[in-house]
Amino acid sequence: MLERMDAFFDSRLDGYDEHQLTCIASAQEFYPYTAGCLPKGADVQILDLGCGTGLELEAYFALNPNATVTGIDLAPGMLKALEAKFLGRNIRLILGSYFEVPFGENAFDAAVSVESLHHFTKAEKVPLYAKLKAALKPNGYFVLTDYFALSEQEERLHRQELLRLKQEQGIADDAFYHYDTPLTVPHEIEALREAGFSSVEVLRQWGATATLKANK
Repeated sequence: MLERMDAFFDSRLDGYDEHQLTCIASAQEFYPYTAGCLPKGADVQILDLGCGTGLELEAYFALNPNATVTGIDLAPGMLKALEAKFLGRNIRLILGSYFEVPFGENAFDAAVSVESLHHFTKAEKVPLYAKLKAALKPNGYFVLTDYFALSEQEERLHRQELLRLKQEQGIADDAFYHYDTPLTVPHEIEALREAGFSSVEVLRQWGATATLKANK
């Protein structure tokens, strides 16, 4: 049974961090690795898309305690947990969809997203990424750590199954429902390049999970 994205995550808040770190292969490596890819400095401004409970931020604030982070997430319970975890840190939290929330222009030194964007199509991502690129300062960059389909066939099958389930359950609205539909790494790179990022590189891979860096 498909669940709306916000309800899915809030209903699993208890034990969420433990699940992410112990049930996802290499999670205890890729969260701190992602944090280490972000810029350091007292005045650094970071945008976190789908911040959840801030697992990537735990390692990041340890490296750069005076950074300012703007986190966006659909799930109010996740944001409350993040806020409680990082009392005293420079954090601005926004409840909403990162597809709809305005980011501003030339506002952030870097953006990050971990295990969030694998729910969306390339067509949905290109305008989001264009908005994200505009929000980055000159020489800014986006670090994406997520899991990816290992073939185009796998990518198509995931999407077809989501559409089948929505039809089966009579879901006709355009709200976000939780179902993983990862792109392949080449298609993710294409989305970022089509959005206007000047270059995209794969920094590291752990099986189906990879960290990409897209430069403004």
